[in-house]
Amino acid sequence: MSNKDISKGAVGWITFAGFMMVIGGGFAMLEGLGMLIHKANFPGVDAVLHQQSSTWGWFHIIVGAALLFSGFGIFSGNVLARTVGVIAATISALGAFTTIQLQPVWNTIIIAVDIAIIWALTAHGRDVRSLDE
Repeated sequence: MSNKDISKGAVGWITFAGFMMVIGGGFAMLEGLGMLIHKANFPGVDAVLHQQSSTWGWFHIIVGAALLFSGFGIFSGNVLARTVGVIAATISALGAFTTIQLQPVWNTIIIAVDIAIIWALTAHGRDVRSLDE
């Protein structure tokens, strides 16, 4: 595939996904840290999986780190970064869904952004790699 066959929109979507992964991963890590530090601000257990806020704090830190580092890898066209990004965005969306009663508006936004990231990485992931060749 030559560079002429790659649409600017596809590269734009991949760039969007990479930046959102870096920003979203950073925010998820901060959210997890907040859940660990201020356990009293979050109600007892969630309604779906019956986990404490400290458990969800560590979950957000780990998934956030995966999103953050794979987001940086997206810009180099790394296939492993795209794969980890899709998996981390899927887990992030599922985690946001299970804790939606804690922060309904924020978690709905996170789910929508994660879906956009998954779509961009799966539909246009090869376009960034093709630019490097």
